[in-house]
Amino acid sequence: QAQLVESGGGLVQAGGSLRLSCATSGRDFSSYNMGWFRQAPGSERTFVAWIEWSGSQTFYGDFVEGRFIVSRDNTKNTVSLQMNMMRPEDTAVYYCAAAPKYNRGYRWPSQYTYWGQGTQVTVSS
Repeated sequence: QAQLVESGGGLVQAGGSLRLSCATSGRDFSSYNMGWFRQAPGSERTFVAWIEWSGSQTFYGDFVEGRFIVSRDNTKNTVSLQMNMMRPEDTAVYYCAAAPKYNRGYRWPSQYTYWGQGTQVTVSS
């Protein structure tokens, strides 16, 4: 059974850093493109970052502005999101998601097949 499990969320002060991890299992996610999304209360799920199955290409949401870095280690079946210079508006539940590598779309939740349960990130001012 395919499974994505996020970890690393928590409370951080504005300007601080957090590193989220997504552990994958149940199938060969090294052939999947991976995305990170976030959802604040009362808001839609928003694209944060995307990394190609090989790790050779990445995309970020406009609001990231160079603060976040997405990476993956296919030998360890993990995808990470390093978040720096965090802002209160980064507060949300963060989700990782997987899409088959032939699916090059990345911005919309409907383009992903598998989802994790999410991890809460709270940034205090």
